[in-house]
Amino acid sequence: MQHHPRRTRSISRKLGVSALAISTTIAGAAWTATPATAGVAGVARHAAAATAAPAAKFDLRAEFRKLEAAYQGRVGAYAIDTGTGKTVGNRAHERFPSNSSFKAILCGAVLHKARTTDPGLMERTLKWKESDVVTHSPVTGLKENIANGLTPERLCHATITTSDNTAANVLLKQIGGPPGMTRYYRSLGDPVGRLDRYEPQLNDWKPGEKRDTIMPAFMARDLQRLTVGKALVPEDRRRLIGWLKDNTTGGERISAGLPKDWVVGDKTGTGGVYGTASDIAIAWPPSGAPVIIAVYVRRDTADAEVDNGTIAKATSLLVRGLGRTS
Repeated sequence: MQHHPRRTRSISRKLGVSALAISTTIAGAAWTATPATAGVAGVARHAAAATAAPAAKFDLRAEFRKLEAAYQGRVGAYAIDTGTGKTVGNRAHERFPSNSSFKAILCGAVLHKARTTDPGLMERTLKWKESDVVTHSPVTGLKENIANGLTPERLCHATITTSDNTAANVLLKQIGGPPGMTRYYRSLGDPVGRLDRYEPQLNDWKPGEKRDTIMPAFMARDLQRLTVGKALVPEDRRRLIGWLKDNTTGGERISAGLPKDWVVGDKTGTGGVYGTASDIAIAWPPSGAPVIIAVYVRRDTADAEVDNGTIAKATSLLVRGLGRTS
């Protein structure tokens, strides 16, 4: 379920990563000796550099603990530098409700089915009844779309860019429902991601529940395989990335935590209980390989409010931990 404005712009051992946050230290550049031929001015500069205070260290683990204390909840986060393979995270192997973030992976599953076992699926018209329309269905709830139906191409665009819940349910039925979604997670090498219910029931979650949950590290890997890996053919990767770039719901989350010159494609999720919220993204800096980011947050009280700012701050910490920003 989504109701957000967007700022416009475009584990386990299997991954070899600790289940705890990866603490990254970034120190200042090492000082190098000044040659004797540099003269008096050079010696003076050398002396000043030698007595200057060392650059402050960046402790990712400590920064996430501060963030969680301020937020008064849990922050699960994971980032992958697809160029170097470096990863950083916090509570990356704890379960969080996926909410609508699963919809990005769902559309990957639909694209895969159309490519491998059901040619023509993306252009076929799918229909639903007015009684099938659930809460937050800005596209599929329109009378003309109920009457005429939509193709999976347009349904995927709706479910990613507006988080249309009925669109997601119609697409889920094409891949075998929630069990089919879980099977697709497994096909991506994700041993923990699962979907158990349709929208909007899947958002009814409480701490400790495993239904409709994922782990940030595995969700990031899922998105990596779909956008820059080989889970989809190049044409379908481009199609999925296009929908992610067109998203309208995430401007205050991952996008807000990145420099303004980065290009972002993302999918958000919001639960409505325990402050559960999330965002997963592929983000391109002005130079270098893209970064995959997954951030999930939740609190311990059922009526807690969503805090987009914590997701943005977690994003900033992740990319700094990767050494991609100062």
